[in-house]
Amino acid sequence: MQAFVQAFAMIIFSEIGDKTFLIAAILAMRHPRLIVFAGAFGSLVVMSILSAAMGHLLPTLIPKRWTQFAAAVLFLVFGVKMFLEGKDMPAGNEKTREEMREAEEEIEQDAAERDGTGRATDAGEVIPLEEIEEGGRAGGDVREKAREVSSFRQTLDGARNLCSLFLGPVFVQGFVLTFLGEWGDRSQIATIALAAAHNVYLVTLGTIVGHSCCTALAVVGGRYVSTKISAKHVTLGGASLFFCFGLIYLYAASQATDVDIHIPSG
Repeated sequence: MQAFVQAFAMIIFSEIGDKTFLIAAILAMRHPRLIVFAGAFGSLVVMSILSAAMGHLLPTLIPKRWTQFAAAVLFLVFGVKMFLEGKDMPAGNEKTREEMREAEEEIEQDAAERDGTGRATDAGEVIPLEEIEEGGRAGGDVREKAREVSSFRQTLDGARNLCSLFLGPVFVQGFVLTFLGEWGDRSQIATIALAAAHNVYLVTLGTIVGHSCCTALAVVGGRYVSTKISAKHVTLGGASLFFCFGLIYLYAASQATDVDIHIPSG
């Protein structure tokens, strides 16, 4: 149960009050909760499986002892980073409100692209289609920013429209925004590290159960919860958890051997 509990606890402390948590909460206020939950949770399940699979492949490339040592360093670095972030946070909910504003901006940008009322550049800025067509805002500047939209993004938009036709635009919006928000996030990297050091199936199960709890809480009452919890306390609690993980893996790395010696019989 160690792998399951560690994965579950890591997700709980990393995701509650996170941007993807707030995205699900805001979407649930505008659309049916069940559809928002299905889209966000489906994205997190895919992310958990991909991350655990990546971690499962690491021991085949790197000796187990060094894998555990790398996991220890990773958790200790995350612990220090979270501690410094938590120490500098105000005691109130200002950090959560800032995260909520950013989440709302991302949703508005995504909605503008989906509805065809604007186009987002690679920098995340939304340009209204009227300005692009009229060459407003210093003309060449708008057209230059419009050209920043790559052919890959256009292909991605086509695939998204096709998925929206079958799954519904709300489901696809929740799935895409959550996936993009989680990619490269601390919880994804931590999942890779856990899967490299433990049973991949238990780590996957622990992360999925953790994500299910966080997503359900977000869509049911995420906005209310985010105003009541202290981001400072959650961050400091997460820092303590990551410190503990780092010490556990340091000890495991010191006890592990790179290879197992098999003595043939006869």
